[in-house]
Amino acid sequence: MRRKVDQAVMPVRPLRSSLHALLLAVAALLTFAMAQGAGMAHADDPSAGGGAVTAQMEETLRDGDRGAAVKRLQRRLRISADGVFGAQTERAVRRFQRRNGLVADGIVGPITRRELGLARFSSADVDHPERGTSNDGGGGRSEVKLPRVLREIAECESGGNPRAVSSNGLYRGKFQFSRETWKGIGGRGKDPAKASEAHQDRMALRLYRRSGVAPWPACGSRATS
Repeated sequence: MRRKVDQAVMPVRPLRSSLHALLLAVAALLTFAMAQGAGMAHADDPSAGGGAVTAQMEETLRDGDRGAAVKRLQRRLRISADGVFGAQTERAVRRFQRRNGLVADGIVGPITRRELGLARFSSADVDHPERGTSNDGGGGRSEVKLPRVLREIAECESGGNPRAVSSNGLYRGKFQFSRETWKGIGGRGKDPAKASEAHQDRMALRLYRRSGVAPWPACGSRATS
């Protein structure tokens, strides 16, 4: 009789060991998942690791974008709502992100959008430019040295956005050239807004040396006042 009881009890210890190992494995997985979640909790940039999965699910706003969604963002940030995500908007976004403990990357993705209290952006309300492309083979930020007056004019005209287009479509690019003016000063391509920022800067500098601030009557007077 003793032998039968011992045989019945023997499997209990291996069962407990297996259960213990399973619980440890589950705990390790939960810890890893929490660590991954913490890593992406405050970043909106899809290139910043774990945030990519969340960011891909909805539209994000960043430098160069324009449209109704950008206007909503600008109104919430209490800055001029021209619908162009330029230098002024990016600075305001970074400032908001720093004040709220977020990654100050200047990109408005799901994390920053929720913190701002905005509804999701619709793709119909955002115009994303083709990034890193141009008519003169260049892309990215310009390294052209501009006088202060031209920098202020660019900020006033377009928020410093080389892809900006006026609501009537007549004025285009960082300095809001008309197509006629662009052609007259030797700009490459038919559309100033599709030229690289560096080329736009060089053409603006050429125009400024020819005519001063006269081609920009409103913003020129503000920049020199």
